[in-house]
Amino acid sequence: MEFVSASAAFARVFIMGNGGSGKTWLAQRIGERLGHPVIHLDDIHWEPGGYGVARDRTLRDTMVKTAAETDRWVMEGVYGELANMALDRVTALIWIDLPEELCIANIKERGIQGGETETQFVGLLKWVAEYRIRANNWNSFDAHARLFSAFPGPKWLPSDREAVTHLAGSLPVGIELTDE
Repeated sequence: MEFVSASAAFARVFIMGNGGSGKTWLAQRIGERLGHPVIHLDDIHWEPGGYGVARDRTLRDTMVKTAAETDRWVMEGVYGELANMALDRVTALIWIDLPEELCIANIKERGIQGGETETQFVGLLKWVAEYRIRANNWNSFDAHARLFSAFPGPKWLPSDREAVTHLAGSLPVGIELTDE
């Protein structure tokens, strides 16, 4: 059996899941707990100032790869294609797989964000509801399942709010990174 130190295992944590699953909440808690910067893929995917205009793909891809090359981070997002670009640098993977109904309720509770219009908000709710039925899409249940299955390192699959909360509080605190 091969043992991995806590500092190596949690150097670069990636959190994926459907919209409204709690990725950002968990990333913030884990980032605080470990002392790691948090990278939100929404901030990379969308142009600054709102979630209506996608960033140039070449620039977006470069930004993800550059962020992934740093030594330690917690990165979160629904974007399977962007997750795949960072996956060879990920040391721990978390896939939050909550029921769509709960994700939708979470989004409704947080309300419109980031300059989003009412029309975009309604579109987001519909998009989240279709997570398990989207076909040929990097931002789907199937794509996340493939990424999770293929990942060879430590990984977690919380499927309810209690498991997500438990995970947030169960990771080591303030890991000292060493050259190992």
